[in-house]
Amino acid sequence: MYDVKQIREEFPILSREVYGKPLVYLDNGATAQKPRCVIERVAELYRTENANIHRGVHYLSERCTELYEDARRTVAEALGTPDSGEVVFTAGATAAINTVAYSFCEKFLAEGDNVVVSEMEHHSNIVPWQMMCERKGAELRVLPFDDEGRLCVEMLEELLDERTKVVAVTQASNTLGTMPNLRPIIDKAHAVGAVVMVDGCQGFVHSEVNVRELDCDFYAFSSHKLYGPNGVGVLYGKRRWLEEMPPFLGGGDMVRKVTFEKTTYADLPLKFEAGTANYIDAIGLAEAIKFLRTLDRKEVLAHEKALLDYATEQLGRIEGLRIYGTTPDKCSIVSFNVEGVHNFDLGSVLDRSGVAIRTGAHCADPVMAHYGVQGMARASFALYNTMEEVDALVKAVQKAVRMLK
Repeated sequence: MYDVKQIREEFPILSREVYGKPLVYLDNGATAQKPRCVIERVAELYRTENANIHRGVHYLSERCTELYEDARRTVAEALGTPDSGEVVFTAGATAAINTVAYSFCEKFLAEGDNVVVSEMEHHSNIVPWQMMCERKGAELRVLPFDDEGRLCVEMLEELLDERTKVVAVTQASNTLGTMPNLRPIIDKAHAVGAVVMVDGCQGFVHSEVNVRELDCDFYAFSSHKLYGPNGVGVLYGKRRWLEEMPPFLGGGDMVRKVTFEKTTYADLPLKFEAGTANYIDAIGLAEAIKFLRTLDRKEVLAHEKALLDYATEQLGRIEGLRIYGTTPDKCSIVSFNVEGVHNFDLGSVLDRSGVAIRTGAHCADPVMAHYGVQGMARASFALYNTMEEVDALVKAVQKAVRMLK
């Protein structure tokens, strides 16, 4: 049986108050809170084991190197790849996507080619491709979604041709919660010789992932949304492509030999890890993954689905409230507006009630444009949220509506 009360005890911040009221933290789509084991592991590393990795011959350096590479293997296992050389640590998911956009497109994108992105992408999976298309004289094409929030996969074939080099798509929309069926997208992209970049920032948190079974070419996610430390992310890439792509950044650790005549590069994955790695937080990410392994994944997802369904039902009863993204397979994200109430004002009133949500465009301006709004209120649920917190959200929204309309 899923014991959410016991799980909450592992997250120290959830016991605090804000403005004299119990914290109801529903901004997990922006960043998740950290379990005690992650907080303590990171602190312990700084207290007792901190030293720069890979090049030291002393005990602490060798110990941190071992822990860092163990973390890489933990992440690889969580992703479903037996090859840890396909796992690159980055500064975050944005850095991971930029690495692919710049490195892959530098070699493989030419004038007259095209890149396909979906309309529901986070800016981080739009702007890097847009920049490279502008730089290379390529075309950026957009796969739309409908008003329900369903990605129009049936229109993909109209956008693909022999000049398509990349298809970039989210596994789960950070705004709508939509989780598109990636299988036909990947298959159709591969049929014309294109590679697929999957933004897994929300998907990795709210679904079961195996990149080998998915057969995507690249996959990115961030630690801080997966209950791990901030400042570190992951890029998975098929070895074939990572071997062929040039490095994105130059500097220490990513080189084999440097001369003024020529520099040779390190083997994967270090070829894409220039400079001093954020080894402490990478080890902290592995600790978060180990924590998640102590929970039954199916029970976690069922709990999040129950929260989503209850919140959708209760919020839907509020007059003038519209929920954006209503596909049946969405993850535990609810974005909404109330007629006559600005989302920022709504979020501010909720904050004074102890309820933390996100307001604004959510780094998804094209989604806002699709619905003709400037912003939305967003409640995003995590494995530690409760039905009582959904009630607190609904009560706070009702109060805000009475105050602001």
